[in-house]
Amino acid sequence: MEIFWRTISDYNAATWTFQLLLIIIGSILTISLYRDPNEKTKKAMKLFMVFLNLWIAIIYYLVFCSDRNYYYIFAIFWAIVACIWLYDLAKGGYRLERSYKYDKIAFVLYAIPFIYPAVSFARGMSFPSVTSPVMPCTVTIFTLGLLMSFSKKINLFLVLFLFHWALLGISKIYLYKIPEDILLTICTVPAVFLYFKEYISSDICTNSKPGNHAINLILLGTCSVIGIVFSYVIFKSFGYL
Repeated sequence: MEIFWRTISDYNAATWTFQLLLIIIGSILTISLYRDPNEKTKKAMKLFMVFLNLWIAIIYYLVFCSDRNYYYIFAIFWAIVACIWLYDLAKGGYRLERSYKYDKIAFVLYAIPFIYPAVSFARGMSFPSVTSPVMPCTVTIFTLGLLMSFSKKINLFLVLFLFHWALLGISKIYLYKIPEDILLTICTVPAVFLYFKEYISSDICTNSKPGNHAINLILLGTCSVIGIVFSYVIFKSFGYL
């Protein structure tokens, strides 16, 4: 636990100005998507998401969290999420079209990353040893908020990857004494439920290529691999393996 919070402290102390810049850019792009959702803005947001996830993979994990056990697994995870956004940027599959159905929930999710440090301060912690808006769990919540407002065409692989990260957050609550991650679990479970509800009620699952059966097998395989890897990491951290 000491190593966990020390790496967070080092990360915040060294990168807080860059984090602030990322927050400003992300806020501007998000507002632009609502006000003028043209193709340039959509591509800019996807490119930002590629960079943001690579930031978590490279800067957060490979640079500042290299003292943690299995940091490289988490770096690979976030690099894969970045690749999902990059693939989508190239193919244009996820169009970031407003659905208007879950805007209120999305706005709550946008606010949660800023509540994270507030909870840390309320627990008596002080900067830089606090959770910040540009960390893996807060980036997960921001991404879910973005997908909530622009969910006409659903990127299920992205949602499932983020859902697995939220499940990992449950163990961190006890392992690293980080109750802030309760926010992640509370936000993610209903969000993923709504995504699957939207997916089932749409015609995506019946008119897609590859077919519905192939997609289900791919999703099952993906979830199994992620689940096995994360389960290994968690049990190993507790000393059961």
